[in-house]
Amino acid sequence: MKILVLNCGSSSLKFQLINMDNNERMAKGNFERIGGMKTTLKLNVRGNKEELLHIARDYDEAISFVLEVLLKPEYDLIKSLDEIGAVGHRIVHGGEMFSQSVLIDDEVIEEIEKCIDLAPLHNPAGLAGIKAAKNALPNVPMVAVFDTAFHQTMDPKAYVYQIPYRYYTSYKIRKYGFHGTSHKYVATRVSELEGKADLKVINCHLGQGASICAIKDGKSVDTSMGLTPLAGIPMATRCGDIDPAIIPYIMKRDNLGPEDIEEILNKQAGAWGVSGVSSDYKDIEDGYMMGDQRSILTLDSQAYKVAQYIGQYMISLGGLDVLTFAGGVGENGIETRERVCKYLEPFGVKLDLEANKIRGKEKCISTEDSKIKVYVIPTNEELMIAKDTFDLIK
Repeated sequence: MKILVLNCGSSSLKFQLINMDNNERMAKGNFERIGGMKTTLKLNVRGNKEELLHIARDYDEAISFVLEVLLKPEYDLIKSLDEIGAVGHRIVHGGEMFSQSVLIDDEVIEEIEKCIDLAPLHNPAGLAGIKAAKNALPNVPMVAVFDTAFHQTMDPKAYVYQIPYRYYTSYKIRKYGFHGTSHKYVATRVSELEGKADLKVINCHLGQGASICAIKDGKSVDTSMGLTPLAGIPMATRCGDIDPAIIPYIMKRDNLGPEDIEEILNKQAGAWGVSGVSSDYKDIEDGYMMGDQRSILTLDSQAYKVAQYIGQYMISLGGLDVLTFAGGVGENGIETRERVCKYLEPFGVKLDLEANKIRGKEKCISTEDSKIKVYVIPTNEELMIAKDTFDLIK
């Protein structure tokens, strides 16, 4: 069976076509600038890359063109749309309603709409993608896979905020967490590698966006992101955890409104804000090696805060069996992994420096006598979405 995975952003559409018989990613693409005058589809079919220009004014036109491309004989992907057995949709926020992936019906769409206030930039795009896909493939089952669902196993003591309780009952303000599909994939893969499910795992999903997750027996116990993806460790352009009083202080001093401060904390902070070099960690790493003091401060501070979260979650889990690194920086950041693991040596973590010299490959990078195993596990959120979709319709 072939499953189409869709991830709709505010003006973009990412997709993958996955053959569930062998988990092969047959094709993937990224439709950029939807609604603009110069829409580009970056296509990758079995490693062969090309760019296709096509004006797509909305998601209906974008998805229709994607299906046209998948049907082209020269790509040898599908001969008929009937070969698409299901469509898996990445939906950012499912609130408290969804603790697992679900088949999409009118009731599910209505519940996703109710979560728009919690994800005003992302959920409307996800809904637009669902409606466009249903128009193009009316007889094909659709599945919603939520970023937040994996974390619905958190205990209230982990997700409640110590603010007046009425804000939870009235507005559902609480920790939800994100990157759930990635954390679930890594937890599943660790269980396969170790040959058992009863494990205490901490996964570090480090990239432009980043979060840490404490996982016990395959279930999320706690995670660093909160009501929004702004919380937790510092990221490429997001500040992570800060003293809340900083916000009104800056607003008063610089005469800023809510939208201004939101822009600063989400898009001008983090690695970009501290380093002044770039939001790209490769550039900051170059600055670090050249002795640029703000680049050094940026990366040392981030490693310190990642290690702090790991220590905190070791308490939450009552110990630790496996530490994992995933995401663009986690999978490729040799120096980042080394800096983080250095802080964990008192807990018995021993990094194999030679084994750690890998980028984007799955491997155990700890020594044989390390009390805690350390893995690099390249995440595969699209495959996880496809698997969830397949399990619901088979």
